Amino acid sequence: MQLKMNRIAALFVAAGLTAGLGYAWLNTTAADMTKAGEAFLKSLSDQERSTALMPYDARERTDWHFIPKPTRKGLQVKNMNPEQRKAAFDLLHAALSASGYHKATKIMQLESVLHELEKSRTGGGPLRDPERYFFTLFGEVNPQGRWGLSVEGHHLSLNFVVAGDKVVSSTPTFFGANPGTLMAEYGPDFPKGLRVLEKEEQLAFDLLSSLSAEQRAKAIVAAKAPNDVRDAGSASPPRSPAAGLSGAQMKPEQLATLKALVAEYANNLPADLAGERLATIERDGYQAITFCWAGGDKAGVGHDYRIQGPSFLIEFNNTQPDSAGNLANHIHSVWHNLGGNFALPADAQAAK
Repeated sequence: MQLKMNRIAALFVAAGLTAGLGYAWLNTTAADMTKAGEAFLKSLSDQERSTALMPYDARERTDWHFIPKPTRKGLQVKNMNPEQRKAAFDLLHAALSASGYHKATKIMQLESVLHELEKSRTGGGPLRDPERYFFTLFGEVNPQGRWGLSVEGHHLSLNFVVAGDKVVSSTPTFFGANPGTLMAEYGPDFPKGLRVLEKEEQLAFDLLSSLSAEQRAKAIVAAKAPNDVRDAGSASPPRSPAAGLSGAQMKPEQLATLKALVAEYANNLPADLAGERLATIERDGYQAITFCWAGGDKAGVGHDYRIQGPSFLIEFNNTQPDSAGNLANHIHSVWHNLGGNFALPADAQAAK
């Protein structure tokens, strides 16, 4: 089944923002984001600015979710002209690494696949649309200001806070994929077997399969996986104690796989932000990290894992069927900052 290249995909190609290109992120993410944010706002009319720009303390700043909601905050890509779209995606590109940008835009384009898969059941309704993603800025977007960014739609929720010359928050960071693995070809951009979040799943399978029986007994906390990641839409990350197998209980090669898995998530961000995340984890020590698993240990059977350290929590869930009915082929994954999402102090988040 062939899918025509949509306007979003055409924009990616025209802008040269495709996977495989190298970018040097020289600790300039905050400045790059601010410059791109200013350019995006400058491209908008007064009415469009009133939709895309909100006060920093607006309730909407911490209102996040990845479901296909009928209404969302911000300015929708569908309602942008070509200049505005380019400015919006320049901003997204400034906020992510080349790898993260590739994943984010592929997730958007997967909406075209969902539209085709659901035509026979639902007519491929308006909620399945690669242009149905929303950009919202909060606060004073200038080099001295404190401002926030949300880029959100189905299976994508990216949230940032910039304060002057520093990105002070980049969580929650959510990436999802439906289908997790393409079971058929949908044109040259969607080959059979494509897995947008492949490493997030495969490295975890690799780690699980490397464990001894004794280690598995510690790591596997439930025979059945939970239905989804926890506390979606809440400003505060889940606060339950860490569980499972600790890094201190892993062999060197297992610990190397765990580090690669954590890095796969961190490296969705530019090098300076990813480096800050990973440096904090190194400082705390990988021996203090726990890895826990629930559910099946092979593809097609619902599975879920959590990786938790003193500063962060990663959750991955693949339990739902895809839109063609293939079991456990629908991925949700999220990174939380346990010190506080949205640049909120941890003790202030419960009120949000």
